[in-house]
Amino acid sequence: MTTPLLQRPGVLNWLAPLGFGLCLLLVWQAVCTLWQVPIYLVPKPSDIAHTLLTDGPSLLRALAVTLKITVLAFALAVLLGVAGAFVFVQNRFIEASLFPYAILLQVTPVVAIAPLIIIWVKDPTFALVLCATLVTLFPILSNTVLGLRSVNPGLLNLFKLNGASRWQTLVRLRIPSALPFFFGGLRISSGLALIGAVVAEFVAGTGGTGAGLAYEILQAGFQINIPRLFAALVLISVTGVLLFISMVWLSKKALGHWHESAI
Repeated sequence: MTTPLLQRPGVLNWLAPLGFGLCLLLVWQAVCTLWQVPIYLVPKPSDIAHTLLTDGPSLLRALAVTLKITVLAFALAVLLGVAGAFVFVQNRFIEASLFPYAILLQVTPVVAIAPLIIIWVKDPTFALVLCATLVTLFPILSNTVLGLRSVNPGLLNLFKLNGASRWQTLVRLRIPSALPFFFGGLRISSGLALIGAVVAEFVAGTGGTGAGLAYEILQAGFQINIPRLFAALVLISVTGVLLFISMVWLSKKALGHWHESAI
């Protein structure tokens, strides 16, 4: 018996949010049209779509700059987070000494330390990447540490009884056990990398041909060009959703054939 189209999980997962979003856009358009809301307060979705078409090339160039910082910060956070987690799980003294400072970096607002980083680091792009990395690092580090420690005690004792070395235990037991936690951290940090890049650009206030979307938002606000501001926000939101979806896809590819969380 064939399953109805709307009852298929994959189709429903896509159609349900798209349908709800379309309804919200229709209500938004109707309210702004009927109540004649000024465009400088809240533009209609049609105004935002028109701005995306007319100003699309310049906004996409700015998005490419922001996306470059996001990807570099995300890659650096993955490298540092995984390396730090491996060190922490091997040595309790190092973990006890350094992990509180990782928490301190997480709870410190990036807007408070970004000006210092921008002053200290001469290269503007690298300074922005460092600011975004500080926002992105902690979920990967903490989730990977938790995963590396969340091994089955019986399996751990079995490895010890068979004389497995630390390296063999790490590669054959701890890493496979940590993968679901690691990919969970990636899902969180992919969005945080984008947020960190935008916040760093806001603080830096860099303009010109190398300006990112944050600069476009600032300029649109100064010029009371609210449709362009909303258009930039739409691009940021869509990019964040695509980053999250890519991490979900990567997680399914890595875990889908063997781990119960993805089957």
